[in-house]
Amino acid sequence: MKILSAAEVDAALDDLALIARLESLFRAGCEMPLRHHHPVRAPLGPGSADAMLLLMPAWTRASSSSAMAPRIGVKIVTVFPDNDRRALPSIYGQYLLLDGATGQTLAMLDGTMLTKRRTACASGLASHYLSRPDSSRLLMIGTGALAPQLIRVHAKVRPIREVAIWGRTPAHAEALAVALAGSLPQALGRPIAVRAVADRKTAIGEADIVSCATLSKTPLVEGAWLHEGQHLDLVGAYTPEMRESDDEAVWRARVYVDTRAGALKEAGDIIQPLANGTIDEDDVIADLFELTRGQQTGRLPDDATTITLFKSVGAALEDLAAAELAVGP
Repeated sequence: MKILSAAEVDAALDDLALIARLESLFRAGCEMPLRHHHPVRAPLGPGSADAMLLLMPAWTRASSSSAMAPRIGVKIVTVFPDNDRRALPSIYGQYLLLDGATGQTLAMLDGTMLTKRRTACASGLASHYLSRPDSSRLLMIGTGALAPQLIRVHAKVRPIREVAIWGRTPAHAEALAVALAGSLPQALGRPIAVRAVADRKTAIGEADIVSCATLSKTPLVEGAWLHEGQHLDLVGAYTPEMRESDDEAVWRARVYVDTRAGALKEAGDIIQPLANGTIDEDDVIADLFELTRGQQTGRLPDDATTITLFKSVGAALEDLAAAELAVGP
């Protein structure tokens, strides 16, 4: 059995190769039950916060049309809010990859790094279908662990030459901008300007692509600030109570999601405007299954006016695709 650390998972995954693998698996499909949520009541005793065990399974089947052997994968995630008392992370994740024909264990991978890489590349896949091909200005809202991943992937998919970063804590935005100003040009092989910004409204108005990865419960992107031709990539706000866009932004945009089942159950950016009547389910144009299969269209090549919005909540298929690529045949 292979064991891949976070650094080894990171080194094994190429962004463009992972985008291609995601596209291939969304097109082919796999078995993917909805994620399992199991509350763990007060693990430290009375007065402690409840914890959560999350299980995300997916598997492929043997096919005469595919050279890939069938695989089974499951991501195991624990969320223990009181871990800060012990100076430990609140979230841990591991990924187990199995032989789909025999059940034999093939590999254990660091689930946290796997999640970061596949999440960013799912946004890259969506951008390939939904953003303008000439998009050159990117705004990143949020400065957490996903932010540098999303910035790098968007800049590989589109000819980004300017990156603006906004965060609630300006010092964090400045630090990330300084770090990426040094590393991003080398990763991309071309010059790219990176800066922190304080005025979110102005920065949104100047951007071709706006990517958000936050835990916000109030909108950070307002529809009144948007202009024709923009693409919104909403990655954070992964519960029904959270949201990164307001009703007007959702109403003005053509809306796409990673999976209909996940977004309609978990994404506040979709659930809340559905609940208040701003949109209905028919206004969700397509998910990544439908886009990759050509069942629905994304942005047409000469379309410079449509605002597109992509909302992701994550899918076990994405983890399986990334784990297969990292482990190899």
